[in-house]
Amino acid sequence: MFIPLGDEPNPRGVPWVTYALIAVNSAVFILIALPLSVTQANPSDPALTEYVSMLIELNHQLSIEQLLQQVSAYDLLVFNYGFRPADPSLLTLMSSMFLHSGFMHLAGNMLFLWIYGDNVEHRLGPGRYLVAYLVTGAAATSFHTAFAMDSPLPLVGASGAISGVLGFYFIWFPHNRVRLLIAFFPFFMNVVRVPARLVLGMYLIVNNLVPFLITQGIENGGGVAYGAHIGGFLGGLGWSWWAGRREVIGRPQTYQPMDSTMETSPGETVAQLITEGRFRKAAPAYFQLPAEQTRGLFTPVNSIAFGDWLSTNGHAEAALVIYQRHLRDHPMGPLAAEAHLGAGLIQLNKLKQPTAAYQHFVEIFDLNPNPEIASLARQALSEIAAIQKFQVSGQKPDIH
Repeated sequence: MFIPLGDEPNPRGVPWVTYALIAVNSAVFILIALPLSVTQANPSDPALTEYVSMLIELNHQLSIEQLLQQVSAYDLLVFNYGFRPADPSLLTLMSSMFLHSGFMHLAGNMLFLWIYGDNVEHRLGPGRYLVAYLVTGAAATSFHTAFAMDSPLPLVGASGAISGVLGFYFIWFPHNRVRLLIAFFPFFMNVVRVPARLVLGMYLIVNNLVPFLITQGIENGGGVAYGAHIGGFLGGLGWSWWAGRREVIGRPQTYQPMDSTMETSPGETVAQLITEGRFRKAAPAYFQLPAEQTRGLFTPVNSIAFGDWLSTNGHAEAALVIYQRHLRDHPMGPLAAEAHLGAGLIQLNKLKQPTAAYQHFVEIFDLNPNPEIASLARQALSEIAAIQKFQVSGQKPDIH
């Protein structure tokens, strides 16, 4: 048995949207699902006939009398507000995310949301995080529906939306660690720290993709909507990749041109200005260039010098773009460690994104950095460890 207990590093502060989603899902289960689960369905409810007819069609061995005795009021609520691919609606597309089939279903989903949600919320911000949660949840349901369009069975649960959160986490926090309880009671119990991408990759492939392929063509797929999990994860992957790409190719919104009267210059002119160290004049022209025209425009030395100048002159977001473009052009090449250090320091000190910064600092130690860069990266990692909500118990083993 493998149970995730937490992740590291994690941002200090309260992830209000994550906690609110956990609270709403739990309240729906405690205040609505539990009472209605022990209440027999109202015989005069018009949905009862439709629900019983569906069950008989799916299992001809059941009698109407047996079913009428077993159907609860919550069964009918799920039938009305769970998402049915054969009878889709926008209302049930949203309401189905807040209904669960039982306590273990709820507990598993909320555990994953609690562990992974705070980092994603901190990176996106509360408003965009809530939108991303709902949109990837809708994408998850839609993906499931594509493979079960005629199914009358209602789909419920937050796992599709939470899988979307996991997709974001997979792209944005590749070097995070998950504290995993491994238990083969009574022979073995231990907590280990496992790379987050390994845990999430196993979740996607072993827990969902393989069962999804095996259960294709089987009615109800064993009762688990593997397709929804896969669809949500893919939605999170796609959104986070697109957002990361925008950070690299986009023009910094907070960048204020230092010479607004300068007209756009050809790429060669900008490169020459950078080579000559005339950064103040080059910067406005550079950020007017289409992102694709900036590929290979500077030598690695000039690229880092330009980023450092922007950073020290109060243009943190613009400097971050330069460092990220350097890593786009020279991911393992000259001065990549310096680019990671510059990007990490901006995310840590200026943008207050310590977990995003952590990814850059860890990357440095795979690039054979010089002693000064390595020392600055270790110092930054120590700062991140000191400000975590839950203290980081250790860093990547090979950085010391």
